Formats: sequence, C-alpha cells, structure tokens
Amino acid sequence: MKTRHILGIAGTLGLLFTATIALSQTNDAASSGPAANGSPAWFLQDMQGMIETRARPKPDAGLSGCADDIARYCPLQNGSSARYCLLQNSQKLSTQCKVSTYAAETSSLESSLGTPYCYGSPVCDPTLDRGGNRLGLKAVEWKQTMGYSFAYPITLPEGERYGLVAVAVDSKDNLWGFQRNPAGRPQLFKWDPSHKLLFTVGDDVITHHAKAHGIAVDAQDNLWITDASGSTVKKLSPDGKLLLTIGVRGHRGDWDEARGQRYLWQPLMVAFNAKGDVYIAEGHGHESPNDTNSTDPTNNDGAARILHLDRNGKYINQWYGNAVGQGKFTMAHGFAVDPKAGDVYIGDREEYRVVVYTGDGKFLRTMQMRNLTCALEFDRQGNLWVASGWDGQFLKVNKQTGQVLGAVGNGNGRGVGQFLEASYFVMDSHDNIWAGDTARGRITQMIPAKNRR
Repeated sequence: MKTRHILGIAGTLGLLFTATIALSQTNDAASSGPAANGSPAWFLQDMQGMIETRARPKPDAGLSGCADDIARYCPLQNGSSARYCLLQNSQKLSTQCKVSTYAAETSSLESSLGTPYCYGSPVCDPTLDRGGNRLGLKAVEWKQTMGYSFAYPITLPEGERYGLVAVAVDSKDNLWGFQRNPAGRPQLFKWDPSHKLLFTVGDDVITHHAKAHGIAVDAQDNLWITDASGSTVKKLSPDGKLLLTIGVRGHRGDWDEARGQRYLWQPLMVAFNAKGDVYIAEGHGHESPNDTNSTDPTNNDGAARILHLDRNGKYINQWYGNAVGQGKFTMAHGFAVDPKAGDVYIGDREEYRVVVYTGDGKFLRTMQMRNLTCALEFDRQGNLWVASGWDGQFLKVNKQTGQVLGAVGNGNGRGVGQFLEASYFVMDSHDNIWAGDTARGRITQMIPAKNRR
C-alpha cells in the first residue's frame, strides 16, 4: 500500500520536511519512527473507517444504468465518487450509462446550486504520488502523549446520518453546531455550557445552505456561517437572527471592488483579527478549472484567495493562491488568524502544507506537513493546532516550523476518539477541544487531563 509520508506534492518536499522529524529508516518504506526532538513517535495507519463507510452500498438511482461501467472503470466506488469517476471516463462509457450519468449530474448540480463536479482539476484527481486514490494511502498517525480523553455529551436532534461539519463557541461557552441536513430541516444548533439545546435555526432564517461549511464567532458573539456551493457568508446575532449577507446565493464569481462587483467563490471559513477585521477564505480548489470555462464574465478568476474586509464589511484587499510556488496555495480549506501577531495561516489541504501571510497579505513562509491540513485553530495560549481530515487527528504544531508537538485522536474510523473526517474545531474557555465530523453527525469533546481531576 502506498505510504503517505512519501508525498511528493512539491518538488522541494524533501527540503521542506521539518528537520526535527527523525525517521527510523532511511529508505522510503519506513512505516514508523521514534519520538525525536520534541515530536512524538509516529506510525502509518490505513483509512479503515472511511474504507468501510465508502464500501457500504448506497442507493443512487441516477446511476442505475451504469453498474457494468462502474465495475470496469470505477471498482469499489459509489455515490458521488462513482459519478466523478464516470465523468473522467465519459468517452468510454456505454450509451445507457451516459444517459444515466447525465441525469445524475443534472440532479446533483441542482441540489448544489450548479457547482460543477470535481473532475478536471489536478486537486480533485491528483496522481498517486500527489495523494490520488486517497483510500489507498496510509496516513501518518502520531502517538498520543498529551493525556486527552474523549466524551460525547451532545446528541444531535437530526441524528448522525448527515455530517456535522463545524462547531464554534462564544464567550459564554455556548456551543454552535453546523450540520449538512437536507432542505426543510434545521442546519444550525446552539447548546448552553451544560449541553442543553437552546434553539435551532432553519431555512426560514438562513435559507438552505447547499454546502454548509465553516462557522466562527466574533468578539461580539455574532455567528458567521459559510455556504461553499451557495457562495454566501452570513452573519447572525447571538440569538440566531440574520444580520448580514455577503455574496449572492447561487452566483459564484469574482470580487472586483473597482467594478462594484462583490461575489464570492467557494467561501469556506471566516476568521477575525484583534481589530475586528473579517477574513474570508475562498476556494475549495477543485471546481476552479471546470467553473471558469463558463461564459459568465463575472466568474473568471477561480483561484483560491483570502478576502480582507473591515468590521463593517468595507473592502480592504485580497490575495490569491494561484497553485504553485513559494507563497502559493491551491485551496484555503483550513484557516486561522494568529490572535497575537495577526498573521494569517492558510491550510492548503491537498498539498499538505500551511502557508503563512501577514494580516495585510505579505507572504512569510510555507510549512510542509505530513498530514492533510483541513482546519486550523489557535488555542487560548496562542498555540497553533491543525485538524488532519481523514487522518483522524488534531495536531498541536510549532507555528514557526510546522513541527508536530502533540496529537489527539485515534485515527480514521467510527470508534471512540476516531474521526471519519476531522475538520473544523474549537477550544472552549477550559481548553476542551470540540469537533464535529464532516462525514458523520457526531460531536466529540476532547478533555485535557487537568479537567478530569
């Protein structure tokens, strides 16, 4: 099985690895390494939980005529992954399957407000040495030495079928959760510190979010939420009333201040600096080449970017990823602002790296990681943490070098302390870590040893 720590994502990857990580062997087949220079020991683990999840049969009426084609070109795939695969092999498909694939694509595009499938980008379909066939890779998992335990004090009213993509806490330790529920069912939930459900927020307030993504709470305890496919960022009051909408629902496009054009393109997360300025991370990355081939004159850039506004929504500036080279990024999936220095940390997920800029958009450094960089967060002591997605852990890292200092989580899976996709997370005032699971409707509380005394 291919080992993930080989990566090969950047041409200079060998030079970018943190020097403090010692390998137990010098060849590429190393499957573990000892603790060294402040980093815990590591070992390789497969994606067993996600493999089992993807292997479960799922109804997909739109692909009912494609069984033979899936068996031939896309074995072990189903649902959306099978559709992506079929689109990639569209010239080879049987006539019956082409008709079914078209129907499935049309149905899915309608539910995602027209966001195109990921099938023409190197981000969504990388070669094996860049992380393609993700289920066939083994992830670097770090030994847990920090003494955290796991608890599940919250039961979601809508159950576990749909992913709980993001959580946030306010100044009173109230917890918000954002779930990818279907239209007509609430997507936002708020609990008090004793885990009592205070209220839900439905489509009548926020309009249904086609791809619920990130949430964050500002200094006034207002909640900001993003709809990646819907192309909007919305601000809600602490009691769940809509205060502001940025972007136009269903119209992906470029923010061009000179033309008075204020569209968003795949907004994923929101963060704030000490002054209250608002940063919006845009660019899931993999839709770009498909999307910008359209005839829409307002949607031509397609590059991942950071949009910087003041607290009143006035434009300050923006900077772009443009994929490759120092200071570049293909997506801005993980994202956080250093509360002390004001620097902007961008998790370029599929490139396994964190790219750092000043608050006004000047490039500082790139930190190559050995795990997916799905979400970033600073704790109350100013330490940087990274959620590793399918790798199933939350990593405490050195914010200057990217060196892993500690890890929490039992890897990929459905068991205690495991995650199918460890993504957006937050720390409360007692340093407990709260996290959802993008592929499962479950909220995990990770409790440091000091809170169990």
